Amino acid sequence: HHLKKLEGRRLDYDYKKKRFGKIPDEEVKQAVEKFEESKELAERSMFNFLENDVEQVSQLAVFVEAALDYHKQSTEILEDLQSKLQNRINVASSRPKREFKPKPVVTTTLEIGDNQQHNGIAYSSSIKSSGSSMHMDQPCCQALYDFEPENEGELGFKEGDIITLTNQIDENWYEGMLN
Repeated sequence: HHLKKLEGRRLDYDYKKKRFGKIPDEEVKQAVEKFEESKELAERSMFNFLENDVEQVSQLAVFVEAALDYHKQSTEILEDLQSKLQNRINVASSRPKREFKPKPVVTTTLEIGDNQQHNGIAYSSSIKSSGSSMHMDQPCCQALYDFEPENEGELGFKEGDIITLTNQIDENWYEGMLN
């Protein structure tokens, strides 16, 4: 703003100076005063800008330093993550390939055929539930009647409950849990 005003007043002064003698001296004198006033305002504005510029640049430098620290930390975190991921890739690629083998629903250790009954519990390779077949990845059975536990560690269940078998204690007893 001040520079445009200064430029306009300089042009006015130059014009009146060239026409010296044809224009009254008072107008030339006023043009000189306005030009000098605008020149002083422009110089003062530039000085203030440069003084403030040091403060603004200092604040900008602090901001840039903080941003640089942030990005250095981000870089360190990402490099650490990249290293960990590369280690996982190396470990996974050095392991022998394994094939997926589904676990049987009824294991051979149960030695109970499909849809047989033993100790009040029906064993089946799949349990019918509301008309659809529900396959489990562990041996399971369906309770034929209610059982109230009498001792600590015994599992209570109701008729129709699905029990996942976790361990065979002996020929007649199994450990399990309710689904």
